[in-house]
Amino acid sequence: MSSPTTRSGGYIPPGSFMRRVANPLVRALGGPVLIVRGRISGHPIGTPVAPFDYAGDRYLIARRGETQWVRNLRIAGRCELRLRWRHVPFHATELRGDEHQLVVGAYLKRLGRRADAFLAELPNPADHPIFRLDPIGPPIHG
Repeated sequence: MSSPTTRSGGYIPPGSFMRRVANPLVRALGGPVLIVRGRISGHPIGTPVAPFDYAGDRYLIARRGETQWVRNLRIAGRCELRLRWRHVPFHATELRGDEHQLVVGAYLKRLGRRADAFLAELPNPADHPIFRLDPIGPPIHG
């Protein structure tokens, strides 16, 4: 049973502002977009993300919990980050245990006071999947 501050399923759906304004704006301005094959459709799906660089590695942290991109990336194991005009391929490894705790701790420290909002609805850091992105080749120019 979930507590009153958490959503069932460990997922916080985006609000209408995020869906209708922020995400389209990120795409239009060439912000980082994760491209991963859909686990059901097999088609590439693009989702604006905020990569987190720490200790020389790049990570994706699922602030909203068990999102569709998390589920797709677990199955695919590979993705691309579109950064303006470049498409950079990566192998994705989901973090567990101590490594997850280390990265989430660094992320929360970097967020500072904003960490309260990050943890408000999903207070357990383990409810926020983290993937390390390891480059697998030269950028694909798209």
